[in-house]
Amino acid sequence: MTGNDRDLSVKTEWDLVCKELEAEFGEAIFKSWLSPLQIESVSNDGVTLSAPTRFMRDWIQSKYAERIRELWASRNASLKGVDFTVRAMHLKPGTPEVDAARVAAEAGIAIESVSLPVGNRAWTLEEVAAPLDPRFTFDNFVVGKPNELAHAAARRVVEAKEVPFNPLFLYGGVGLGKTHLMHAIAWHIREREAARKVVYLSAEKFMYLFIRALRFKNTMAFKDLFRSVDVLMIDDVQFMADKEATQEEFFHTFNALVDQNRQIIVSADKSPSDLDRLEERLRSRLGWGLVADIHATTYELRLGILQSKAEQMGIVVPAKVMEFLAHRITSNIRELEGALTRVIAHATLVGQAITLESTQEVLRDLLRANERRVTIEEIQKRVAEHFNVRVSDMHSDRRSRAVARPRQVAMYLAKQLTPRSLPEIGRKFGGRDHTTVMHAVRKVEELRVADPSFSEDIELLRRMLEG
Repeated sequence: MTGNDRDLSVKTEWDLVCKELEAEFGEAIFKSWLSPLQIESVSNDGVTLSAPTRFMRDWIQSKYAERIRELWASRNASLKGVDFTVRAMHLKPGTPEVDAARVAAEAGIAIESVSLPVGNRAWTLEEVAAPLDPRFTFDNFVVGKPNELAHAAARRVVEAKEVPFNPLFLYGGVGLGKTHLMHAIAWHIREREAARKVVYLSAEKFMYLFIRALRFKNTMAFKDLFRSVDVLMIDDVQFMADKEATQEEFFHTFNALVDQNRQIIVSADKSPSDLDRLEERLRSRLGWGLVADIHATTYELRLGILQSKAEQMGIVVPAKVMEFLAHRITSNIRELEGALTRVIAHATLVGQAITLESTQEVLRDLLRANERRVTIEEIQKRVAEHFNVRVSDMHSDRRSRAVARPRQVAMYLAKQLTPRSLPEIGRKFGGRDHTTVMHAVRKVEELRVADPSFSEDIELLRRMLEG
């Protein structure tokens, strides 16, 4: 084969690999990180692909290189290797385009999707703040033992003349009331002190706005806005995990507001000390004020929430139905309220009375799902005990087989026993990406076929978790 023929063959193979990469990772990631790759050179030792920047090359090597090699090898078994380099002509680090691309890469989004207005004009609060849900007020918040500290702290923040603790950090599982309390705080302050500047938004939107500011060269407008608010509320701060540039900006915003004695309120799914993918200095700052957790709901609290919801809807629901729902749906408040809404909607639409029998029929799928719901945390704990490793090893960067194999088993069981997506599972294992989870699942499946005793171990773990 001549040199030209070989180059043409490699180009055809690369085009086919690109199609598979786009199908696997999605259009957004492909356009941002993989489509800029070009064939730099072809030799007897393999192929060298070039990226436009050093940062992009390093990111691809850490996240996608192994998969690129696997896909290409499936097309050409004689290919000896795929290497990555930086093209001679590229943007210099520190320019807005490269900085925006770097932050977008950390977030796993396409830089092309950040297509908001260009310009250095000052932003308004309406542009950056998320809308508040009118249902989420203090009047509609049902207080019980699991949430009484968080509720009392939230009331203290809105009633105190001076900042009582900074920040107020609320944490707990999904659907337990963190967002409700944050909206309630914002509503209360806006109604009582309309002149105060209150900004509520998710950590994801904070990051998105930061990328936009970098891309359109209006970082000063971004900084001026967030440093001028009286109350800054950031929901789901765990989203900033591993996003170094976004954490850096939030850290400086945090310090500036604290220095001005402005109130900061933050929520997350874990306490600051357990957010191990955040920088140490940021975790330290988040733990400065009052950390209030919201526990899983009790039966009494769930029953109170159902009664309050029925009253708001103006519907009389039999006590037996309320008690049944409070006993059977224990996952979170959001699901509990949704179940009651379904029962009431069905009765209203078909013109039937609400009975225990009709409730069981309408919620058949939901009740079945709540019979036994295995969590990733349970899986990690059980697998760690079985293989005699620490639970923290499930999130660590240790790669020794004694740790890596149990971690792969836990990922495999998480895929089999929970409804979580591959990216969600990866985040629960120290912020790993979905390709790592895919590799773990394939590896465990191969080992189960090759090693009957290993397969028996997996079955034993499955039965213990499902029992």
